[in-house]
Amino acid sequence: MKMLTSVLALGLAGVTSISAARADGETIAVFTKNQTNPYFQTVRVGADVAAKSMNAKVLHYIPTKPDSIPEQLSQIEDVIVKKPSAIVFIPVDYKAMVPGAEKINAAGIPMVNVTDRSAGGKFSSFVGADDYSLGLETARYLLKSLGGKGKIVIIEGVKGSLTNVDRVRGFNDALKENAGAKLVASQPANYQRLAALQVMENLMQSNSEIDGVLAANDAMAVGAIEALDGANRKALVVGINGTKEAVDAIKSGKMLASGDYNGFLQGCLGTMIAIRDLRKQPIVPEIVLAPTVITKDNYKPYDVALETRACPSWEEGSKMGMKK
Repeated sequence: MKMLTSVLALGLAGVTSISAARADGETIAVFTKNQTNPYFQTVRVGADVAAKSMNAKVLHYIPTKPDSIPEQLSQIEDVIVKKPSAIVFIPVDYKAMVPGAEKINAAGIPMVNVTDRSAGGKFSSFVGADDYSLGLETARYLLKSLGGKGKIVIIEGVKGSLTNVDRVRGFNDALKENAGAKLVASQPANYQRLAALQVMENLMQSNSEIDGVLAANDAMAVGAIEALDGANRKALVVGINGTKEAVDAIKSGKMLASGDYNGFLQGCLGTMIAIRDLRKQPIVPEIVLAPTVITKDNYKPYDVALETRACPSWEEGSKMGMKK
């Protein structure tokens, strides 16, 4: 197992944290959406581990205000001045950040798009997961556990975001497969834990019976569980992302399951592609990871500290795409 030795340090300007894995090699700027969703921490750690293994270093750009479009645009201005060797880019909004991506293109800095597919700009590759399949398979697991019936609520992420649209579409298609299941509410909580807690509290006030909760990410699933616990009520809850917090909740029986969004792998593979492209080594245009539902029966491989995980070899990683 490789140990992560880089240190994240927030800049005084509040827009940047720097991980200096090594003092030489290429510099890869990694853009993520926020510090509130544990998923993006898994992406950052994956990027750090990959960069270290390839003798490169990482410069992290994280908005202090979660998913802030103005802040990420400001960070793009900063990164263009710093001129890193390449960029691994997760747009905070897949449409609104297109002008920013185009500015990076104009500056001649190569980019790899990770997690949320940008609506514009030029990228050497895309690394992500199939959100629709994740939503479908995770919801199917919940509904199977409920015997195909019950009153269900959906807690959505950010309305209009690609991840939310596709995950919720998967949830709804799984519900259509089960005539005995009834959707009683579908409301957004913007992928935030506290917002999900408040949404779930409101939903419980207007619904005396809720059997299952489909949350579009793990942070919101945890918020829903906290609301249920606070009201001394029970329901089966699933999330998406496969974060360590979700794995711990599955292990303890608090959460039923989580669809693995493979943030660590996405960080690994996106950074590996960026470095390989700089070194004129073969890359692939796209890696879309297949869905896995983490449950009490298969959680053990995920029950390890992020910092002790290792990236796959390029030969292994490049073959992980589900669409070929």
